[in-house]
Amino acid sequence: MSSLPKSPRDVVIVEGVRTPFAKSGTKLKSVHASQLGQVALRELIARANLDVNQVDEVIMGNTGSPADAVNIARVVALNSGFPIQTSAVTVHRNCASALESLTTGYERIKSGTMEMVVAGGTENMSQMPLLVPPAITSIIERLGAARTAGARVAALWDWFKADLSQIKEMVTTAPLAKTKYKPIISLAEGLTDPFVGMNMGMTAEVIAKEFNISRREQDEYALRSHQKAVAARPKLSEEITPFYLPPDYKETLTEDFGPRDNQTIEALAKLKPFFDKNTGTITAGNSCPITDGAGMLLLMSREKAEALGYKAYARIRGYAYAGLEPERMGMGPAYSTPIALRRAGLTMKEIGLVELNEAFAAQVMANQKAFDSDEFGKKIGLAGKIGELRSEILNVNGGGIALGHPVGATGSRLVITLMKEMRRRNVEFGLATLCIGGGQGGSVIIENEG
Repeated sequence: MSSLPKSPRDVVIVEGVRTPFAKSGTKLKSVHASQLGQVALRELIARANLDVNQVDEVIMGNTGSPADAVNIARVVALNSGFPIQTSAVTVHRNCASALESLTTGYERIKSGTMEMVVAGGTENMSQMPLLVPPAITSIIERLGAARTAGARVAALWDWFKADLSQIKEMVTTAPLAKTKYKPIISLAEGLTDPFVGMNMGMTAEVIAKEFNISRREQDEYALRSHQKAVAARPKLSEEITPFYLPPDYKETLTEDFGPRDNQTIEALAKLKPFFDKNTGTITAGNSCPITDGAGMLLLMSREKAEALGYKAYARIRGYAYAGLEPERMGMGPAYSTPIALRRAGLTMKEIGLVELNEAFAAQVMANQKAFDSDEFGKKIGLAGKIGELRSEILNVNGGGIALGHPVGATGSRLVITLMKEMRRRNVEFGLATLCIGGGQGGSVIIENEG
């Protein structure tokens, strides 16, 4: 069932664009997540010559939820020139938040409820909010309410005496935890699973051991990601809008601030395990960096796109989300992809390009092994293996280890990169997929509109 007749209610992707991605704490650290989204969205409007009055809704993924822009999609939409009557909603599915925005938009259009949707995601992980426990919150409230010098001094003294280790305890202790593992990362960045009490790096250690993936193999994979990303800079520039950096706007970021031109296997080998310091193999070098960035896509019904004279990049053939054990969350693509393939009426052999988010090198390599395993296929209810996830079609322009993973925006980046590379190579079908913190996988299959 590879070929599928075109239908007026097909959901097509007309355009996509993103900001450069930058490691947390670097070039984009002072830029609010709404500003990142605004730059990407305004560029989308310009590239598509879009009449914003015709857009039915703006849907955006975001996980950090800035306190001053909780429904960040609405803030971005209004600041980008959309009329006040255009609805906007923010969605959250951890690492797949931007993919969720895409599939939510797909459903809006496929059902006939809407004709045109902007879908995307934005994240500034440099500005992720830090959480404090109730004891510290109470002191802050007293300090703010103090009307005399004595009251202020008393509140400050209590703060000084407070055991600030409560902050670390709060963000590294999961009340529902059922495992002996304790998170290492104490920043409140949503990197710890509240059900099993493991941060994402520890879940990657579980997978590395389960699939017997060595440290050397992971480092070699990470090196290839950097090498491919560096080589692909001219191509990736086609999906990136330049970003003028505040406060004086004299410096312009035109490419991703992450890929290393001179990365070596020797440098990667020197890094110590970050999550399991005794027997672990996961390092900062073979993991994706925490990242800032945004990406936007324009979706329409085929009927609407043709009426307006747009030539689409791709149509969405099918998608799926699936759950699995939170401590093995990195295997998510192997669970969601078979469902997406079935819904699209395709097999893995027909997929010509794959963008699989590189949260960790071990996680990608484990999925490659699982996809090509009859035993794993039968475990998830298939007659045999899912199908080979060939290295030559996987993340051909590098992936998250080099480019970065701004959690709320990555799903849009995967699809943007995929659809543009499919057009360059005249590939008919492509797969964008990623693991999702909390134990899920998400997959979207698109068909080249040529």
